[in-house]
Amino acid sequence: MSRRTGLTAAASALLVGTAAVPASASAAPRTPHGPRGRALQRGVDAIRATGTSGVLAEVQDARGRTTARAGVADLDAPAKGPVPWDAYYRLGSDTKTYTATVVLQLVGEGRLKLTDTVERRLPGAIRGHGNDGRRITVANLLRQTSGLNEYITADSGDFTPDAYRRNRFRSQSPEEQLAVALSKPPQWLPDADDPAGERRWSYSNTNYVVAGMLVEAVTGHPWAQEVHERIIEPLGLRATFTPGTSSYVPRPTATGYTYFPDETRPTETTLGFGGGADGCLISTTHDHGVFLRALLGGRLLRPAQLAAMKRTVPVQDWISADGVRYGLGIAWRPVAGRTDGVWFHGGTSLDCVSECGVTPDGATAVTSAAFTLRLDSAETHEAQARAALRLVDSALRADPRSPSPSP
Repeated sequence: MSRRTGLTAAASALLVGTAAVPASASAAPRTPHGPRGRALQRGVDAIRATGTSGVLAEVQDARGRTTARAGVADLDAPAKGPVPWDAYYRLGSDTKTYTATVVLQLVGEGRLKLTDTVERRLPGAIRGHGNDGRRITVANLLRQTSGLNEYITADSGDFTPDAYRRNRFRSQSPEEQLAVALSKPPQWLPDADDPAGERRWSYSNTNYVVAGMLVEAVTGHPWAQEVHERIIEPLGLRATFTPGTSSYVPRPTATGYTYFPDETRPTETTLGFGGGADGCLISTTHDHGVFLRALLGGRLLRPAQLAAMKRTVPVQDWISADGVRYGLGIAWRPVAGRTDGVWFHGGTSLDCVSECGVTPDGATAVTSAAFTLRLDSAETHEAQARAALRLVDSALRADPRSPSPSP
């Protein structure tokens, strides 16, 4: 596997839609200038060359924003033009960083502890088939070291365009998703002598389903309300929102596509539902960059909680890069030409691949959306994933900053 939960499992259920339609962000610069702009344009062109219908990317810092795009908004109607500058798109698993931020805010307020067990906060929620909520802590959930199975049950034998069309309006509650994960024994049970999870790590969307349930149990409010009141509204993210059970993305946007396994032509996959706290947010490249800069810049978390978020464990076979380490809802990796590396997450939906990066001080953020997912072969999937990572790396190298200690 080369990316987030594999070629099929990562994308089979991470589909989201919209509820209300907020106003889009202000117009972006239309022509990339300088080393940063040229690097960004080369990056989106390279992603486009992997067979992506349309790509949009942005770099932002205190001085402003630089954007670039390539491809078209609709393969069947190229006359509609390129991807809109402020196109909405599904963040997919980039949502996990928002969820982890809310949980850590609750920790900072003394309403929750990272050492709390799931059983203490959600009695009886994780039981059966050897699963044991008494052994799983809040930190295990956010760091992906719980051993919980993936609730996304992608059956590659039925991972087809017809199966997508049958299921694109089907929604699941968090309880239903968790029940799927608990229907078989866990991958492992966390050890008391390995609280950070240094020995065993496995990416599972189920961890963040449970994290969203914890937020509701602690606050008495839905996860979506807490994300809005704690992050979206304070930061003025007018183009970021939770979709509920709708399967639509608002305009302006671009048509999304998926090359299903062994298919030679893309299938339009714009519509679909994809969970909640694990991957449902809709945003823009600009809004997501504002969030990342605020988070790493210390505007959303107290110093102790931001430090906890950045305590990482090594991971293997998650993305197409070496040296990756995963923290609490955010990951770190080295970048050639920078001594401080980059913090990131990324997300995959059937209609869009989100890739991002932010400097350790929050000064500069890079965000991108590619409106095609290549699952037709391991080679095409890998090429797209590596091109997206290179876009982030090259944009950051084009404007290096003073290094800070790597984790």
